Amino acid sequence: MKRSPSDLLQGSVEMLILRALAWQTMHGYAIARWIASRTDDVLSVETAALYQALHRLERRGLVAASWGVSENNRRAKYYELTQAGRHALRAESETWRLYASAVARVLDPA
Repeated sequence: MKRSPSDLLQGSVEMLILRALAWQTMHGYAIARWIASRTDDVLSVETAALYQALHRLERRGLVAASWGVSENNRRAKYYELTQAGRHALRAESETWRLYASAVARVLDPA
């Protein structure tokens, strides 16, 4: 499936969430922290965008959610990657690698 650059940018939050959840089941705040930490605070996901993306992913069957208790003893919704989510992550990761490689070639012509 070929995607336009604007589609790639719009889908970046979802791909980052899927990648975070490939590590472990997490609640929303932990996902946002993981993304920021993994990117040395270069990327951050705003709360509204994060939860909108999580709900889209859940509707598409790429993540499943259940209620639990967070590390600071608060009720939190935990998200986990489904089998369909793992498949989507593999496909999206390859698309992003190709896109990043193409942009790198433009920015650093040999």
